[in-house]
Formats: sequence, C-alpha cells, structure tokens
Amino acid sequence: MNYNDIIKNVVIVYSNDIQNSQKSAVTLLDALKQKNIHSKVISIENLLKDASLVIVMGGDGSILKAARFYAPLNAPILGINLGRLGFLSQINLDNINLLIEKILNNDYHIENRLMIECHEAGFYALNDIVIKGDTISRTSRFYLKINGQKLCEYLADGLIVSTPTGSTAYTLSAGGPICHPHCDNIIIVPICPHTLSSRPIVIPAYHQIEISTCKNCNNIIAIADGQQISNIPSISKIIINKSCFYAKLMILNGINNDFYSILRDKLSWGVSPKMNRF
Repeated sequence: MNYNDIIKNVVIVYSNDIQNSQKSAVTLLDALKQKNIHSKVISIENLLKDASLVIVMGGDGSILKAARFYAPLNAPILGINLGRLGFLSQINLDNINLLIEKILNNDYHIENRLMIECHEAGFYALNDIVIKGDTISRTSRFYLKINGQKLCEYLADGLIVSTPTGSTAYTLSAGGPICHPHCDNIIIVPICPHTLSSRPIVIPAYHQIEISTCKNCNNIIAIADGQQISNIPSISKIIINKSCFYAKLMILNGINNDFYSILRDKLSWGVSPKMNRF
C-alpha cells in the first residue's frame, strides 16, 4: 500500500479510559492537517468502517479492539504508545513528526498478523481466546481434541488458545512460550492446571481445536482478547480455527522496533538483576 492510498482517509482513535488519549489524538490531527493529510478523530467506542489507515492512541487493549473491527476491512493499524507497557505500539507521542515523515516517505511495511476465530461464539481474536467453565470460582474439566484426535483432559481454571502475537500477553503470564509473531502456530495453555503433567502445547495454525467440558457445567464462557464474552451451552463443542482474516499492523522502518528489541525493552531481558543491600 503506497502513500497515496494510505492517506486517503486516516482515522485517529482515542479511548476515554486512557489519560490524555483524546488530547493526544487532537495533537496528531493538527500535525497531519499541516501536511495536508485528511484525517478525523473518533472514539474507540464509535469505530467507522471508512478508513485507509487507523492510528490508535495508546493501549494494547484499544489496538486489539481496532484490529478485530478493521481486519475484515483490510485497514492497517498503527499504535502510538502513551507511556504504558505495550507490545503492539510502534512509537511514542513525542515522535509525531518522525511518524508523519515515515508515512510520507513510504518508510514502513505492513505485517499480516494471524488471528483465530470461534464459530460458536461468533468472534475472532488477535491475541487469544480464553475458555472457562460457568463457575469461575472453581476449576472445570476440559477435553481437548486436535484435528478430531483426542489429546488430553485438563482439570484447570480454563484454557488459553493464543496466537503468536498473543504469546506475550495472558499466555506469557500463564507460563506459555513466547513465539515470534511471524510463526504460523497456535499455542494452547492450561490456566492453573491441577496436574503437574499438564503443559502448554504449540500446534500448526491450520489444525482444528475442539474443546468440550463436563456435564455439570451449564455454560462454557469464551472470551476474545479479554474483551468480548460469549456464553455457550456446555452441550456444544467449541471449535477454534485459524481465521481467514489477518490483522494488518503498520510497522515503521528503522526505529529499533523489531520483535527482539521489544522483548528486551519491555521484559528487561539481558539486564543483570539488582543486588539488594541490607
């Protein structure tokens, strides 16, 4: 996608839940106007379909919601970090002029990020789909099949089915592996399993995942990216597949934002632990 296409209709998205998000969006709007780039500011709660580029002001949560909305529309998304720990943001607000320069000079590329979908819930996700029993305060029994073949049975608080992009989110906190976002894999991680033999598993993205639960559960709760929730009768089998849609993330070139640099900066990898002195 070249410069002329990318700036046809730029949408700047803010969230009222993030401090200074709307103010920052207006600041960017004014800067784009000075370069004769048509743009508009909208709330994350009122997304518009007509967009050639979506710039999200702060917060991975807002980026995830925008990604689910715009993936079927093939609109690329660029995240601006407003000071939070975010793996999907590209650049800080202090570098607005650099951002605009990169766009004007076609100094970027678009990454297609794998998404997953749950047919029974009617949604798809960029990070993960979490499956839980209807009684969140206690464990449930889950049965897992891959491509129709029984794999294992979990007694756990739930299961996380994650994309490589989501491997640095809930999956990481639950003890799952980190995957490079270019991997074509899906990760399955049990949440607080009651057996030491329960381990995460990484499978090819084209394999079909089937999850069912025991009869004493009335419903299965499916959650997409920690945001969309669906209650599904326990008599149903949950099927999770690789989605036909991809989230399109705009990646600015040459600003030390490759995946390994992000891991090092966000997770403080390679930094010696501080010594405590008493």
